[in-house]
Amino acid sequence: MRDPYSVLGVQRNADADEIKAAWRSKAKSVHPDHNQSDPGASSRFAEVGRAYEVLKDPERRKRYDRAVDAHQTILQQRQAAREAAERAKAAKANAEKVMEELARANAQRAQAQANAKAAAPDTEAAEDMVERIFGAAKDAGASADEGRTRQDSEASGRAQSQPSSFSSGSAAGTDKNPSEGGNIAPEPRPLPVQAVDLIASLVRRIRGVNAPPEKAPDHAVEAHVSLEELLKQSWVAIKLPEDREVHFRLEPGMTAGHVARLKGQGLKVPGMLRGDLLVTLKLVSDAKFRVEGYDIHTIMPISLEDAVLGTETQVDTPEGPRQITVPPWSGSDRAIELDELGLPDGDGNRGKLVVELRVMLWEKPDAKVTDLMRHMREGLYV
Repeated sequence: MRDPYSVLGVQRNADADEIKAAWRSKAKSVHPDHNQSDPGASSRFAEVGRAYEVLKDPERRKRYDRAVDAHQTILQQRQAAREAAERAKAAKANAEKVMEELARANAQRAQAQANAKAAAPDTEAAEDMVERIFGAAKDAGASADEGRTRQDSEASGRAQSQPSSFSSGSAAGTDKNPSEGGNIAPEPRPLPVQAVDLIASLVRRIRGVNAPPEKAPDHAVEAHVSLEELLKQSWVAIKLPEDREVHFRLEPGMTAGHVARLKGQGLKVPGMLRGDLLVTLKLVSDAKFRVEGYDIHTIMPISLEDAVLGTETQVDTPEGPRQITVPPWSGSDRAIELDELGLPDGDGNRGKLVVELRVMLWEKPDAKVTDLMRHMREGLYV
């Protein structure tokens, strides 16, 4: 079924009058009698009728809006997962680029050692290499270059001040142990160690900080509860696919259609944090009462004479019978509201018990009443 708001051409915040007016206009324009040459007119007319059936009923409209919101939440979670995968893919590509740069740097260093340079070759630090590849700040780069130039100058000075020691050792054919002194260049760090440093620097560069593991998508379920359980704020058990059973307590502010979020109680996905569990409350059908928000509605039939003259009577409530007064001349459009007999609203208050009156005729026709009604309709008063 298409979006009923789109079918009727109204906004999601449209009120009941706007929806009714839009339905009448649409139904008239697509009615098969006015579009006999259009074979699709009947299906469009039926679609307009179905859309109005959903939106004219406040409870069905709320359920549809909640379902749409939940669907949009799932789409947003999927989009976030796709973006995370793209970031991981980009990080992998950057890591490969860093490894290529590392291999190139090690090849250059090996060539420099083969040429028997006296001074130790520059070993570019992992952070400096990442900065150079991804565009380091100029000030930081300049400071590093000045530091390396100063080290090179000091190393060259030491090499020039000890030429005889190096020459005599070579001429005598004596191999000096590096631990015993001499102007021998230090060995570069092993390739695996540098690779670890580079990858760690790359991750810090991309994420800024050590990011926590991704959270698994939320898992949505339904819980069927009774009106009595809502009033008593009972415990509810939810069975999950992993042979788990989650228990939570009904709280003030919960009513039919309420979505309770249970943190960290969702499905377990390898390599990810456990998501949340979204529990939508569904009210079990009750023969006497129905729930609208925090108000409880019930229907009370009254006789014709009580509707005209008024009466004192009792009405059944979820908490036992209560005495009410039916005012004179109360028709079936009248409702009597009893405060603080509905569901807790979460703010320390309760909704109302709404008693909807229904005027009932006697089981058998009454000749006097029938004659009176006939006189009233025909204008003959006695």
